[in-house]
Amino acid sequence: MTSWAKGAAEVEQLIADRELQRAPGAQLAAQATLDRARQLLTSAGTLLETDPGTAFIIAYDAARQAGAAVLAQQGLRATHEGGHIVVERALRAQFEPGFTDFGYLRRRRHELEYPGPTGPEITSVDEARQALTDATAMVEAIAQLLPALDIF
Repeated sequence: MTSWAKGAAEVEQLIADRELQRAPGAQLAAQATLDRARQLLTSAGTLLETDPGTAFIIAYDAARQAGAAVLAQQGLRATHEGGHIVVERALRAQFEPGFTDFGYLRRRRHELEYPGPTGPEITSVDEARQALTDATAMVEAIAQLLPALDIF
């Protein structure tokens, strides 16, 4: 098991700012959270052709769940104040340049879920397929990473 020195100061600051919190015992849920991410990838794949916008959103959620699994394995979790963005910030702080697609997925999901006055920009099948590919790569990378992580 490894405690990551890279990004430790930023993660500590996220804890101090109450965007992350320590969650004793959270690592017990890390594998189940990763399994949920994999289920979401399957669900996104079934919607690719018929509902690419929803497929994109579900693919993003799979990536977010995988990121939450990393935090859980480290005995951490996002708070209400930190929300989805803190998952990205914690991952980037510790593992950059890895997981760079997460930021795009998060921002694009936000556009789809909270459209501006002209409505959401329609997601193409190709865009949703790329999101699914990116989210799948992230989930699988995290599956390899989890066993190496220790409590933060």
